[in-house]
Amino acid sequence: MKNPVTQVQLKNGMKIMLKEIHAAPIISSWVWYKVGSRDETTGKTGISHWTEHMMFKGTKKFPHGMLDKAISREGGRWNASTSRDSTRYYETMPAARIDLALRLESDRMTKSIFDAKEVASERTVIISEREGSENEPMFLLGEEVLHAAFRVHPYQHEIIGDMADLYAITRDDLYKHYRAYYVPNNAVLSLAGDFETKAMLKRIRELFEPIPMGNPPPRLVRPEPERKGEVRLTLEGPGETMFTQIAYPFPNATHPDYFALQVLESLLNGASGLSYKTCRLYRALVDTGLAVDVSGWSESTIDPFLYRITIVHRSDRKPEKALTALDAEIKKLQDKPAPAGEIRRAVKQARAVFAYGSENITHQAFWMGHTSMFADYSWYTTYLKKLASVTAPDVQRVAQKYFQPNRRVVGTYIPKGKGR
Repeated sequence: MKNPVTQVQLKNGMKIMLKEIHAAPIISSWVWYKVGSRDETTGKTGISHWTEHMMFKGTKKFPHGMLDKAISREGGRWNASTSRDSTRYYETMPAARIDLALRLESDRMTKSIFDAKEVASERTVIISEREGSENEPMFLLGEEVLHAAFRVHPYQHEIIGDMADLYAITRDDLYKHYRAYYVPNNAVLSLAGDFETKAMLKRIRELFEPIPMGNPPPRLVRPEPERKGEVRLTLEGPGETMFTQIAYPFPNATHPDYFALQVLESLLNGASGLSYKTCRLYRALVDTGLAVDVSGWSESTIDPFLYRITIVHRSDRKPEKALTALDAEIKKLQDKPAPAGEIRRAVKQARAVFAYGSENITHQAFWMGHTSMFADYSWYTTYLKKLASVTAPDVQRVAQKYFQPNRRVVGTYIPKGKGR
């Protein structure tokens, strides 16, 4: 196997994944924690994202302000993000300078300060971020659709959190969340790049293995009950454009139907990142003048989530006509298997997107950690093979199973002009 991955578990439960790639003198290092908005209770929504912000505020060894300078001085870049299921931190550095990133991550796993003044300052930043999002019709509509789609499961709230909670969360809440989830037995370190595995593993053990194992992090287990009928909602707000978002239930990333649905997604809307103007929904809605644009996307999640389609409406056409056209296209896929040639093109397109997203060293390190949040590395290594095995009857079956009107949420944003 080309560029095999070495996988090791440290004595404290931390998982290490190493992939040598000697194409360039670069190393990308990612630390993943299995904690995201999925783990947040009512009253504490947004706490994972806020904790991520606080991890950049420094430790005694790496005070706030020196981190950016140190990474930049060494020619590296770094960032972090929070998703529904995980929080991840990365540094991509010249190979000879990667030790700085490893020392930083091992230190802030246990020694981040969470200074009260910094918490107060960051509260203002995150509330401002939330307010900025609220100026976007698609954020507002998407949030309402989430609330309607999930009555029980914590996927019901946006990753940034509800405004009421952003005002109420305390410094102690954040620190408690940090200590509960930022433990080595809830973490994965994934590295790809120009290193020797034996020497790198020795250094990782020196830095990370002394960190004590923590208690198993608390988990919310709240399965969403099956929807018994279509939900429709309308939302009014500023702007000049009407949008509709349609959300269908979508299985988690390890479900056997996941790959057939990826091909169905490519048929309907094109694979993410590539041109979608030759795909079925674009031809049926945009080329016919029923809508300005249409797009769709899914996510690879631990628990079942959603497949969402967004229609950007024309001001001179009734939105119901676009929805009727969408339903007609889905019904075609349900009633009759798609032509073999179209399936092959859709598979090829989905495979190309996957390849584009795996091509550089940073992406290679990303995929190792990302798949560890919901599966194992074989999910990544067998991805293309599983896509290639999808048949037209598979696509027809999942279209019939998941794309049922009585299981969806349809939300429409009605603009009321530029002012509120």
